[in-house]
Amino acid sequence: MRFGLIGEKLGHSFSKEIHESMGKYEYHLWEVPKDELDSFMKKADFDGINVTIPYKQAVIPYLDEIDDAAKAIGAVNTVVRRGDKLCGYNTDFGGMKMLIERCGFDYSGKKVLILGSGGTSKTACAVAKSLGAAEVITVSRGGCVHYENVLSLHGDADYIINTTPVGMYPNNGVSAVEVADFPSLQGVTDVVYNPLKTKLCLDCERHNIKGEGGLYMLVAQAVLAYEIFTESKLDAFRVTDEIYRQIKKDKQNIVLIGMPGSGKSTIGKALAKKLGRAFIDTDDMITEKHGVIAELFDRFGEAYFRDRESEAVSEAGKGSGTVIATGGGAVLRRENIDALRQNGMIFFLNRPLEDIRPTEDRPLARDREALKKRFEERYAIYSAAADEEILVTGKVANSVNQIMECL
Repeated sequence: MRFGLIGEKLGHSFSKEIHESMGKYEYHLWEVPKDELDSFMKKADFDGINVTIPYKQAVIPYLDEIDDAAKAIGAVNTVVRRGDKLCGYNTDFGGMKMLIERCGFDYSGKKVLILGSGGTSKTACAVAKSLGAAEVITVSRGGCVHYENVLSLHGDADYIINTTPVGMYPNNGVSAVEVADFPSLQGVTDVVYNPLKTKLCLDCERHNIKGEGGLYMLVAQAVLAYEIFTESKLDAFRVTDEIYRQIKKDKQNIVLIGMPGSGKSTIGKALAKKLGRAFIDTDDMITEKHGVIAELFDRFGEAYFRDRESEAVSEAGKGSGTVIATGGGAVLRRENIDALRQNGMIFFLNRPLEDIRPTEDRPLARDREALKKRFEERYAIYSAAADEEILVTGKVANSVNQIMECL
């Protein structure tokens, strides 16, 4: 059996892992350039496919049958062969609805903004209406409501659904709108799942607004597509929850922050070995590319080093499933914290100050007085940035076990 996903660019996709975790078939990722879609669909050398950006509407003319729900939406994300016919479905609808319900959002009588105008946008509009939204407004560059006038026309929106690829890997760290501009905002869903938390979702956290990325929806629509591919029936919520938790655990980075000398590299290497993960040290990244850190400080100053550090943190934070040890001052820039939080669970390794030794290779912690000053300056920042705090005492294995318990 030949099943898979078609799209223009699929380097960000988790779909292969999700489908193959259900154990019935091998799942392929087929990147199809726009000028080759016609030949791909006419050849139709597959038993079933999922469809992603930008082909959810483009595949429709090639289908012999479309189920009523997909037809009403005007977008297809699942195609299956039935005899000599290609039949189209939309499992995005069910997946998005499951995500919104999981978040506890109540659209009844509310104003919902849909960012984007593609196939997923059409699905989002249908879901919002099915959940009782009083107004569903599409925001797009070429529409009547666009990003320049959305605030003046609909700044009182209650909910936002982002269906655009803005903020998706590898173009992390950008957002189509600023959540702080919407004073009535109660919740945000973002269909982007890589990174796990987009800038849009991170901004929601900062402003105490419920925000959720698209991983749960991705898994849910895949489970529903699996049912169509295999003509079987699953407990969709249970299976989705199980796969979602496992995929999130596998993709989430483990990020270690803390004072110079707190044991981030040593503990990180031991943790990575125990978990079978890659280990990344952002200070090593800087040294390999630019030279010894102490010399960079002496020659070019702290600002130059911090810029290089931000570059390393940004690169490391875009990855997934790794253990990352950061420099002691990596948390001093909010952009760095965001880069680490987008795919990571952050652990503050809190080693007692009296157990940390100042060394010459640490430019801002070369003596006991400097070390104490850094500790006092940064302690609150470490605590605020972390998801969990680990008290580092005793053997390395103790700290590793504490982190694993948190996971």
